[in-house]
Amino acid sequence: MKINKTNAARLLDKAKISYELIPYEVDEDDLSAVHVAANLGENIDQVFKTLVLHGDKTGHFVCIVPGDKEVNLKLAAKVSGNKSCDMIPMKELLPTTGYIRGACSPIGMKKHFPTYIHETCLEFPYIYVSAGQRGLQIKVAPNDLIKEARAEVCVLFTE
Repeated sequence: MKINKTNAARLLDKAKISYELIPYEVDEDDLSAVHVAANLGENIDQVFKTLVLHGDKTGHFVCIVPGDKEVNLKLAAKVSGNKSCDMIPMKELLPTTGYIRGACSPIGMKKHFPTYIHETCLEFPYIYVSAGQRGLQIKVAPNDLIKEARAEVCVLFTE
């Protein structure tokens, strides 16, 4: 099966970052990272989802967390320099990022937003993030993703 390179993959190529594009079966009724992890046969703690939020002071920012976790909005607001924040409405995702639900990559958005990744990413030799289209993940070393996404490692949820 031929895999078309996404914008995110092209940016990783340009940065000379090693990665793999990993296809998976899309279920339009279940676009969750939990479904992706099960489909890939991978640990859900290594399959990260990309969430776009809006803060009351700084505007849009991005949080990258393991697929079965929810961002703690108080922690996200604090690390991003906001008093409060919320997830952006679904209808704003495409115009804001250039990506659709279930295919939002932390790499290659329309413009760079401040980006924060949960610290557990550093526990693994590689993690998965969306490649920018449904049915395709990028398998990449966490430090390479952090460098390319210019992400800050922090705590975004508590157990």
